[in-house]
Amino acid sequence: MTTFVFPTAATQIEKPVANQRATHALAVDEGVASAVRAGLSSEPKRLPPWLFYDAAGSRLFDEITDRPEYYLTRTERGILRAHADAMVARAADGARLRITELGAGSADKTRLLLKAAVARQGTVVYEPVDVSASALDAARERIEREIDGVAVAPRVMDYTHGNGRGLELTPTETGERRLVLYIGSSIGNFDPPEAMRLLHRVRAGLRPGDGLLLGVDLVKDEATLLAAYDDVAGVTAHFNLNMLARLNRELEAEFNLENFEHRAVWNRAESRVEMHLESRIAQKVQIAAVDLEVSFAESETIHTENSYKYRAGQAEAMLAEAGFAAAGSWTDERGWFVVCLGRAE
Repeated sequence: MTTFVFPTAATQIEKPVANQRATHALAVDEGVASAVRAGLSSEPKRLPPWLFYDAAGSRLFDEITDRPEYYLTRTERGILRAHADAMVARAADGARLRITELGAGSADKTRLLLKAAVARQGTVVYEPVDVSASALDAARERIEREIDGVAVAPRVMDYTHGNGRGLELTPTETGERRLVLYIGSSIGNFDPPEAMRLLHRVRAGLRPGDGLLLGVDLVKDEATLLAAYDDVAGVTAHFNLNMLARLNRELEAEFNLENFEHRAVWNRAESRVEMHLESRIAQKVQIAAVDLEVSFAESETIHTENSYKYRAGQAEAMLAEAGFAAAGSWTDERGWFVVCLGRAE
């Protein structure tokens, strides 16, 4: 799994909750409520992966990235560590570089590129884009403390939606190019048509000569893929089940977590790892804040995440289709992950 963009903050509504455990008004996030109402009323059942990332889920995801089975973060970090200077120089192409990151989160791996940019040009403007203002504040404080020469200009925005419009970013200055980062294999959480729409939107917000640095996970043996999403220590299982715990906390749901089990599945036909929550028994679950009763058959699942894995050359082809010329490609020695640079034509 990868770090997800959250939907734009929704209206908080004080809603009375009428179940046996609640005797007070509950602040219901309508974005969460709408997603749960739609997803658990659909067939098959599903929940969007951004629901993973409440405070508890974010901490668990950080733990996942340190698990030995989760190769994605350390493999991409190794590529960036080895090639950050070349990536920055290639993207700048003789100009001064401004760096924008989509779904920045904690911006951990990004520091390698920011240090390379500072070493090359003395200072750099860094524009992390996320819908979480608190995450952006934390990233700004950390980066400005740790890297001299970086001016952080955060932008609160849901970059995944735009009704055909490009990204709404501050225009670059004369003699400056923008490099957009979309790393962490975040593109893999979108199905292929959605991924293409996102790449087209990024391109629509750039000027010719600007760049997009895209990190994608590549297809590999099934055992390695599944282990990354089902670690022996059970951290990923806890992470997946925490989505139901979040619904208990925020929507006064009555999920018994012991009645659900984490499942990771390699869907070879779709070239994606899927995460599911499987009902161990036939059961009914009340979700009082959305006035919903959900029935589960034994072994029925809630589909919580897709992580698409790309074949060699596929990411470059997608960039070309979206209007980017190939400007560089870097991989690890095992060929497990690739970081591609496209230049807006």
